Amino acid sequence: MKLRNKIFVYTTGLFILLLIAFAGAIYYLFADHTYERELDRLEVDTTNMVTNLTDVEANIPVDDLLRAYVPSNGSIRVLDSDYNMMTSVTSGEQMTLFDVTMPEQRGRFVQLLQSDQTLAIVQEPMIWQDGQVVYIQVIENLSHIDETLNNLQLVLLFVVLIGVVPVIVSGKLLADLILGPIQSLIQTMNDIKESQTFKQIPLERQSKDELYTMTETFNDMIALLQEHYEKQEQFVSNASHELRTPITVIESYANLVKRRGLERPEVVEEAIEAIASESTRMKDLTEQLLLLAKRDQDWQIRNDEVNLKSLLQTISGHIAHAYNREIRVDVDKSFEVETDEQKLTQLLYILLDNALKYSEEPVDLILSGEQKSVITIQDYGVGIPEDYQSRVFERFYRVDEARNRQTGGSGLGLTLAKEISHALNIDLRLTSVEGQGTTIKLYF
Repeated sequence: MKLRNKIFVYTTGLFILLLIAFAGAIYYLFADHTYERELDRLEVDTTNMVTNLTDVEANIPVDDLLRAYVPSNGSIRVLDSDYNMMTSVTSGEQMTLFDVTMPEQRGRFVQLLQSDQTLAIVQEPMIWQDGQVVYIQVIENLSHIDETLNNLQLVLLFVVLIGVVPVIVSGKLLADLILGPIQSLIQTMNDIKESQTFKQIPLERQSKDELYTMTETFNDMIALLQEHYEKQEQFVSNASHELRTPITVIESYANLVKRRGLERPEVVEEAIEAIASESTRMKDLTEQLLLLAKRDQDWQIRNDEVNLKSLLQTISGHIAHAYNREIRVDVDKSFEVETDEQKLTQLLYILLDNALKYSEEPVDLILSGEQKSVITIQDYGVGIPEDYQSRVFERFYRVDEARNRQTGGSGLGLTLAKEISHALNIDLRLTSVEGQGTTIKLYF
């Protein structure tokens, strides 16, 4: 059975059962209350009759006395102490009560007897005219109450039948309401399977119930899968695009050594140098591609208290020694920031390396700021034309292709720097003037 049918059958069946139980409870309570009320009335009448009969003179005929008190739809019996009939009086319309066998039961009760007659019976003891103890038994036919209860049954049955209609409609609406998002989810997954594209379920309302949460979670999952898929495609595209050149160079020099290496040793030396250089560049490129393939959540940031003054002095010393270039450090005052020192160091290495590649002059490394610290990296090189400044953070974008190849650039440095700064929650801004140099500021 489908889930829709299960929800419909179970909810509708439950509501119908509750409706029937409610109608049955009403009928039972009304019938019980009505019978009790009739017994109370009959008991009061019987008590009054016994009191009055006790005070009546002995010379008055018993049947005449009883006939004065007999109910219009019942009878009165007088029984001796052994429950033998002494006398009885029955109303004209209830002559069939003569044939009714009465139980030997004291007190008051309602009982269904022969011929489907519902009788109310009240029995009281009294001192009879001759001094013996007898039992006065007053019987009343409750056919008028049975008729009322039968009418009530019909009314309740009609109400139940009428109530089933909205129950069925509401059950169907409930099944549609619950299964709507599920069907939308199934349809979206089928569309994704058939079209091989990522789709999300539109969220039309902010109900925040479980169905809304399920849809929202599905959309988040699809967004995550799409991001991973795009990262994977981007990585494959970037790797195949950028690794092709160093692999081709390595293959060419390897073939050159294979053909002429034994005859010309200088070719071997040139080939080894080129292969080593391209291998190093390919290794660095692969590491950069792997870093760029990460999502923001995968960077695993470790926040520590970092002294920026000490960090800049250490980094500038290492860079100056490695490149044999001058880096001028200007520190306004010492700043303590909470960040990932390793990734901040990597970010600064990338930016300083980029500045040194495109500038023959010394590079300035400045730490300043009032409430928040600002790191400035200023070079005095070729600069970047204004029309190209908005694209320098794109992957593999090079303002001057030939110059980038000469300096060994892959076009990924600034892209990776942007990704790291975003992960560290650092605002990275670039300004440049062609022929005068480039300024990069890091705002913490």
